[in-house]
Amino acid sequence: MVQKLVVIGAGMASGRALEHLFEAQPGAWEVTLFNAEPRGNYNRIMLSPVLSGEKCYEDIVIHDDAWYAEHGVTCRFGEAVVGIDREAKVVKGEHGDVAYDKLLIATGSTPFIIPMPGHDLDGVIAYRDLEDTNRMIDVAARPGAKAVVIGGGLLGLEAAAGLRLRGMDVTVVHLMGHLMERQLDEAAGYLLRKELVSRGINVLVSTNSRQILGEDGKVRALELENGTELPCDLLVMAVGIRPSTALAAQAGLAVGRGIHVDDQMVTSDADILSVGECIEHNGAVFGLVAPLYDQARVVAKTLTGEAAAFTPKELSTKLKVTGCDLFSAGDFAEGEGREDIVFRDPARGLYKRLVIENDRLIGAVLYGDTADGNWFFNLIKDGTDIAEMRETLIFGPAYQGGASADPFSAVAALPDDAEICGCNGVSKGTIVSAINGGATDLPQLKACTKASGSCGTCTGLVEQLLEVTLGDAYAAPAAQSICGCCDLTHEDVRRLIKARELKSQPAVWQELGWKTVNGCHVCRPAVNYYLLADWPLEYRDDPQSRFVNERKHANIQKDGTFSVVPRMWGGMTTPNELRAIADAAEKYKVPTVHVTGGQRIDLLGVKGEDLPHIWADLNAAGLVSGHAYSKGLRTVKTCVGKDHCRFGTQDSSGLGIKLEKKLWGSWTPHKVKLAVSGCPRNCAEATCKDIGVICVDSGYQVSVAGAAGMDVKETERLADVATEEEAIELVTAFMQLYRENAKYLDRPYKWVAKVGLDWVKEQVVENLEERKRLNEAFELSQTVYRKDPWAEGAARPESFAPVADLTLQAAE
Repeated sequence: MVQKLVVIGAGMASGRALEHLFEAQPGAWEVTLFNAEPRGNYNRIMLSPVLSGEKCYEDIVIHDDAWYAEHGVTCRFGEAVVGIDREAKVVKGEHGDVAYDKLLIATGSTPFIIPMPGHDLDGVIAYRDLEDTNRMIDVAARPGAKAVVIGGGLLGLEAAAGLRLRGMDVTVVHLMGHLMERQLDEAAGYLLRKELVSRGINVLVSTNSRQILGEDGKVRALELENGTELPCDLLVMAVGIRPSTALAAQAGLAVGRGIHVDDQMVTSDADILSVGECIEHNGAVFGLVAPLYDQARVVAKTLTGEAAAFTPKELSTKLKVTGCDLFSAGDFAEGEGREDIVFRDPARGLYKRLVIENDRLIGAVLYGDTADGNWFFNLIKDGTDIAEMRETLIFGPAYQGGASADPFSAVAALPDDAEICGCNGVSKGTIVSAINGGATDLPQLKACTKASGSCGTCTGLVEQLLEVTLGDAYAAPAAQSICGCCDLTHEDVRRLIKARELKSQPAVWQELGWKTVNGCHVCRPAVNYYLLADWPLEYRDDPQSRFVNERKHANIQKDGTFSVVPRMWGGMTTPNELRAIADAAEKYKVPTVHVTGGQRIDLLGVKGEDLPHIWADLNAAGLVSGHAYSKGLRTVKTCVGKDHCRFGTQDSSGLGIKLEKKLWGSWTPHKVKLAVSGCPRNCAEATCKDIGVICVDSGYQVSVAGAAGMDVKETERLADVATEEEAIELVTAFMQLYRENAKYLDRPYKWVAKVGLDWVKEQVVENLEERKRLNEAFELSQTVYRKDPWAEGAARPESFAPVADLTLQAAE
């Protein structure tokens, strides 16, 4: 007896189920197939080649009219289903009802549209079906058309790539920190972004959208959270999909995230099955085609009465995004007890990362070379003990037995025109030519090229070029690397960040051959500082790469409470400020109130949960963070100067306040303390500070590189100037020169000892153009970082839970 089967949805999952059913029981089923699209089953995975012009619709059709006719399928294409009458066992279509013995719901998924202002404008579309693809093709045909794609997942990137191949100006906007974060780790995401940018696609990560702007009902631009507008004629939302469950829910079927099904793909109604992206099985929903085809096989067996059960399998993801080979499998998140094996080849754009736990491979991410992906996947799936092959595991099956690899040197990968010695403008090509011409050591290179002959920060790179060029003929002196994560010194890392324009942590890890996935507690704070100092507009500060004090904007004490120090400009205060501090101390039961050596008041013993609240109270009185926890400007200590003291020669308090208001908030390699004394009697102790100014009758004596901590050292005279403006300009220029060149955690006196005061004077005092540039660069950075973190913290107190992670402690 022929049974009636109604199928709602003519997608790939239901199409595969029909194939299995017709093969198992030909002629046993009278099938009616509804589909909201005016067509049958086609390969949605291949919509991207249609968009890019590599294929047409006819190339991706799976079931054509002849196939449906051959199997006697009644096609109700372009007709929506408006309801299901379970009691009468009838599907209600727009153009009439159809009775069923069994019903298969395969409604798939619907794209999520962010409900931001303007989402309903003409030109705002999802990327889900052939209609969407054709609309995108039509807009791309307009001369000079621009597109914005929201979403850096696989679908969004394929849309961006296809539109770019059609000649559009394309920008991808992604909320997360790296592309395809579900399939790739940060390093592989960085490489993918780099490749897409090289293909002419602008990619913005860690970027939120505010609203879509329109004109005459059509999309005009996307406005970002920071106010930037991205003009566009087409805005594609590819931010995710959701199971399409409305019809099932309306019919009273059990629905959660998707339509609930059991192992046989049967819903809460025994005569209704479901398959594909619309279902939920044991709490999981599905988007990849492999599990959907497994479900389709089970559906066919269930309909024919055979025993079958759907069991989700561990999946690997092998993808190709615009020619970029990617592979991921297993669990590659960081975790307790897990170890990483990482291989990077910056010159070839390769990255491989294996995650090991208890001598088992549990995760793998490959970029650029995915040939061994299936082998790694089998090791994960089978739980193979890899202890015996651990040393060569990263090199794949062909290398089991002892082969080894040596990652390519980062400096060797630099182009010949890359600047190595910034002081003297010497390129890599010039240095290599000199080596080939007979210079075999550092002194000879200095003599003929001047490379490393000034500040010395490029010495490590010059020595590496000697080693790469001369090979065994050169014995490089031992140099201390930044940490065990890489073989480069601080100076090398800093120089390469600039030379190769590396503007993110993943870029540094990949391009400079880091041996770990994301660095460690030693190198992360240093790299974070170098990036924010060198690229203040492009790089976003990473709080997780900071010491706990800098993350909490307060100094943690040995009992887990915090020390809060408001800023007092130049050591000056008012009765209102003092009253606010006293009120806060009483209100939050602060056990200790201490006057610091930097002319400020320290509130010791503040509970972590009280931090945002005490900050809010202090902010209301006009007090801001004193950055007593920071690698940055701490204090500007002053005496009262000529306004009150009979020995004072200049307004030392006024100058101190001006300096502090200009310099505060700036991150530096280590803490920086200033002082301004109104006369040579030096009551403010300016001669043992990082930067000190002594006021004299003729003007101001500016000195630098003092110390009064574990080392005690008098400052060295930088210059004498006649005006406050010149003093401020000199101090700012010195501060920026220190920020741009010093090793992380070197105080100014250590840095000046390395580069020499003569070189500092040459840059700051004698070279007026360089002094101007340094001042402008400092002010540019301050447009980002001259802000009060207490005010921001007070506005979001929920982010300041009690501290549990103290892995990055302050090293004072």
